[in-house]
Parts: sequence; structure tokens; C-alpha cells
Amino acid sequence: MAPSPSHTLNIGILAHVDAGKTSLTERLLFDSGAIDRLGSVDAGDTRTDTGDLERQRGITIRSAVASFTAGDVRINLIDTPGHADFIAEVERALGVLDGAVLVLSAVEGVQAGTRLLMRTLRRLRLPTLLFVNKIDRAGARSDALLADIRRGLAPVAVPMTAVAGLGTPRARASAHPLTDPPVRERIAEVVAEADDAVLAQLVDGVTPSAGQLRAALAARTADGSLHPVYFGSALGGQGIDALIAGMAGLIPPAPVPAGTGPRGTVFAVHQPPGGERTAHVRLYEGELRPRQRIVLHRRTADGGSATLAGRITGLDVIGRPPGAGGPLTAGNIAVLRGVPGIRTGDRLGAPLPESGAGAGDGAGGDDDRSGGQAPAGLFAAPTLETVVRARNPARAAALRAALLALADQDPLLQARPAAGGATSLLLHGEVQKEIIGATLLQEYGTEAEFAPSRVVCVERPCGTGEACHEIARRGHTGPWATVGLRVEPGARGSGPVFAYETELGALPHGFHQAIEETALATLRRGPRGLAVTDCRVVLTRSGFVGPVSVAGHFRTVTSAVLLRALDRAGTRIHEPYHAFEAELPLDALAPVTARLAALGAQVGETSAETSGGRRRWLVSGVVAARRVRACEAALPGLTHGEGVWTSAPSGDRPVRDGGAWCLPEGAAPEAS
Repeated sequence: MAPSPSHTLNIGILAHVDAGKTSLTERLLFDSGAIDRLGSVDAGDTRTDTGDLERQRGITIRSAVASFTAGDVRINLIDTPGHADFIAEVERALGVLDGAVLVLSAVEGVQAGTRLLMRTLRRLRLPTLLFVNKIDRAGARSDALLADIRRGLAPVAVPMTAVAGLGTPRARASAHPLTDPPVRERIAEVVAEADDAVLAQLVDGVTPSAGQLRAALAARTADGSLHPVYFGSALGGQGIDALIAGMAGLIPPAPVPAGTGPRGTVFAVHQPPGGERTAHVRLYEGELRPRQRIVLHRRTADGGSATLAGRITGLDVIGRPPGAGGPLTAGNIAVLRGVPGIRTGDRLGAPLPESGAGAGDGAGGDDDRSGGQAPAGLFAAPTLETVVRARNPARAAALRAALLALADQDPLLQARPAAGGATSLLLHGEVQKEIIGATLLQEYGTEAEFAPSRVVCVERPCGTGEACHEIARRGHTGPWATVGLRVEPGARGSGPVFAYETELGALPHGFHQAIEETALATLRRGPRGLAVTDCRVVLTRSGFVGPVSVAGHFRTVTSAVLLRALDRAGTRIHEPYHAFEAELPLDALAPVTARLAALGAQVGETSAETSGGRRRWLVSGVVAARRVRACEAALPGLTHGEGVWTSAPSGDRPVRDGGAWCLPEGAAPEAS
């Protein structure tokens, strides 16, 4: 009987698309003995890509968890999507990780997705190992790629393996022996950039011992200031043993706080049509057992909070044999069954703090990673919106139900009613649209039609505006409700906030609730059909007539009063922008910057750099999200195929042309 693991590590495998992330996950499971046959992405039989669409398309769509043991350490691998359209899955996974392995291709090197992921991992100070895959492929690089990594990803990148036969089928990777003094001295010189104690030893002419160097590597990896780099091949199996040793020896387990009740987070939910809903739960403290009653807390779309109570009917701890039983303990992950309404982002533990944030916070967390979730907004919210209709009108209700079910599993989809019985969906990209369409057809038997995607813009108030509806007692024919509202700008990123200047007891609770809910719902579809955000709505007057007044009167009045107040305050449309970085050959600077300017890009810093022995220009700036594809498409022709474009969402800015292109059908653009 195998000994029980001393601790568990939850490690995410992350990468730019096609770097070999799922193949690495499969190889780790195979080489550790967790599976007896090596699956293949091309054959569609890998352990973590279990969905039909994942197998058919050869891409990871949903995060999946698989487990193996390395010595006395249990390692739960969370295989995450690599395609940018499914970045929301990655964001949710980050909140439950103890560490990460970021995969790069030795051929393609540092790619746009690699930069975005590494920036996020460094912001979280999440212990991260780098695995340079495909060393056995023609065109593979080592020293030049390591220089690119240090320049663009991780300044203190420590090579932990040596490579022989690079770029050939005979390529091999072997761990650097820390017992060898010259090797130890070379590694110590890199570690000293992040570790003062090692630096002091070197200054005194002393090379740290192998034990001291291992301790320094572990400590600096743990605090995110240093990144070990391993070279290898997932398909060939080279360098895997060294990587496993690094995962078990350099990434520390999360501390388990002293506490009595269970505290954790739900980071994935799966529910096949007509099947039972299951949820992946990471526990941070306490225990969970089958038949235990739990209370989950969640953030609602309007920034409020809600609870869900249920009883666990089944609990399968990842890494234990099926039916092994026993509780889910802190630091581990389990698949939970028996709570029908459970959703991604639900949390066990203390109630969520009050939040003034508005729509869009429902899927995010409020605290740091130690609290059980990654901070909200690690990656940009969806910037595209599409309208979905059933190709067969008789299936409209079935389509609506299917989209709501998908949105329930992925709250960032934000399925909302649209005109003519259609449904509006928020998306990260066109590939995600294709996957949703295929899912609707294969799993729900409904063929959908998607309108062309449009960029999601928002409105913000320009000033302060007030409006009021008052009950006229004598001969009154309108709604029996007095509502006065003031709208004023809020801080950037604050979302819509509702506040009171009236006394809370002045109205029955149901009337207060009707006013607040209606105000927040009206802001989600403002004067031009766009969400109004970063504003404060204040109830300045209220009144009712009992027993004539009902909640419906307040809902009717609130919407009309708020729209009048917004009209008096004035609103400005803002569109999303990307921050970009373009690497150009020396002779391409003028034509590229001219084309970028023609597309409305604002070029910021331009500098000359040398990488891989080649001199090049590095140009950075910002450009409207709707122009990014045009910029990318122009680059190859202007640079003879040598240009490299990297961009990531970077806030929003006021539109310059009235914004008619981003408005729903029938909406009027703002005045120039």
C-alpha cells in the first residue's frame, strides 16, 4: 500500500495555444505512472480533453484536473485552455493554484499569450516554473530563447537543465548537477540577482553549497522573484523527470489557516443536458464530507450578494481511488455533487463583503489569492457582444434555455434577453462563438444563428443630473409612487453604485428593493442600449400611499426617472482599447508607424533593441480594440513577414465619432 502524501500541490499548466500544454500534462501523468497509456491530442484521447468538441478540434476549452504522485507529494494538475477566447477559464483556475508551469515552444519562443500569462502570474507572485517544450524540433533554440525570456518574461530566469542535440530527434535534456562546483557557481550568479544572501556569499568569494543553493532556489521561486527554466520535449519525454522534481521541490504548498469551518471556492461547473451538475471545489481550510449541509455565497450581476444552501450527496477527492471515501481536507480538490444551483465562483465560508461594483463582477473575486480566488479583473472582461437566434423559430424557447444553462456554468457569458425573442451574449472572440454554436447543436439539438459581433462599449455620465416623479394626490392617474434620483459620476472602475439620502425606514422594504433593483437593471441597458457604469445613483426623495401603492409602481417610476436624470447629466460613450507592442525590422519603422497612425493607433515609446543577434525596433502604444485585427493583418506585408505583434486589453477611452457603430439597432448616436 502506497504511503499517504505528506501534502498536496495544485499546479496549473498554462501556455499560449499550441505550445504543447495538454501533451505535457499527458506526459507527466504517464511518466509518473498515473496512466498506463500515453494519449495524443491528434488522436483525441488525452486524459484532460474529455469533451467531444475538445477531442474533435484538438484544443482545451474547459479546465480539467488530473492527479499523480511524486515521492510523498500529491500533485493535482489543472490543464487550462491556451486559446485567448477561453481566458475566463484560466482566470478562474488561477484562484485555486499553489503554483504554475508556463509552457513555451523552443521553436516559436515567447508569444503574445505567453507574455499576457506571465504578466499575470508575476502580478500574483505565483510560484512559476518555465518549461521550454519541443527541443527535438527543427529550429529549436536554447541560449537565444533564454535571452528572450529574460528580456520579455522573467528577468531572473535560471536554467535548470542542459540540452544536447538541440533541434534534432536525438535531443536530450539533463538536470544541472548542483554538486558540480562550476555548475553551482554559474547558477549561483543568476540566483544572486534575486537573493541577497547568495549575493553576499559570492561577494565574499564563497560559492554556496548545493544545499544552500537549493534552499535559495526554493525560497525565491516561492515568492515569485525567480523562475527556474526546464528544457525538454513532452512528446519525446525528455526533461520530464527534472521538471517533476522541480514541481515537488520548489513549489511550496499553501499554508492551512487555523479555522473550524470549511472555506473554499468553486472554480468549475459541468452539467451535461439532462445530467447531474458537478462542481470542482478547492478547499482552503476545514473539511467537507458527503451528506454535509453547506452554504455558498456569490456575487450577483448587480453587485449585491446572495446565498445558496444545499446538501452534498457525493464527494470524489481528486487523487483518491473512486469510492475511497473520506473527507475533503484543506489544500485538496474534489468533485462535488448534490447542490443543483451551484455556480462557478461560489464560495464557502464567510459571507461576501458588501460591494458597490456593478454588472460584470458576478464571476470575479473580491480578495487576494490567499482568500480562495484570484483578484477580479486579472484579464479583461469580454469585449464582444453577439445576438443569438434559433434557426428554427419553434426552437426559440429551447435555445434560450440552453444559453442560460451555458451562462450558468460560465457567468462571464452574461446571457441577456434581446429584441425579438433573441438572446445577447458577451464573448472573448470568434472561436468562442463557434464553440458555443457547436455545443448548442451537439448537446442541445438546437441550431443557432449568430449576428455579427460588435465591440462592447459603455457609457459614463459627464456630470450630475436629477429628476423626480411625485404622487399628485388629487385626481392622480399615474403610478402611486414618489421617486427622486440623482445621478453623478463615480470613480473609474467603481461600477454602478446605489445609495440613499432618504431614511431607509421611510418605505417598506419591498419598495426600497424594487427601486434599487430597477435602477441597476436600467443602468445595464442605458439610454442608448449600452451599460452605464462608474456612476452613483442616489435616492433623494420617496413616498407612497398605503394601501394603494405596490412594488410595481416603484419599478415603473424608477426606470423613467433614472433615464431623465441621465439625460440631464449627459453621458459619453467609451470603447475598449488595447495596449500593443510591435517588433519590427530596422527598415520597416516608417511604413508601419504610418499605417498604425492611419488606423487611429497612438504610438508611444519607440526603441531599438538587439535580440538573437538581430537589431530591431520595438514600438508600443494603444489602439482601439476594433482596429486590432486590421493592425495585425497589415504587419506581415509591411515587414516581409518578420514583424511580431502583441496586444492585450487596456481599459477604454471616449469614442471620437459618435459611436454609431457600437450601438444596438435603432439607438441614436451621441452628438459630436
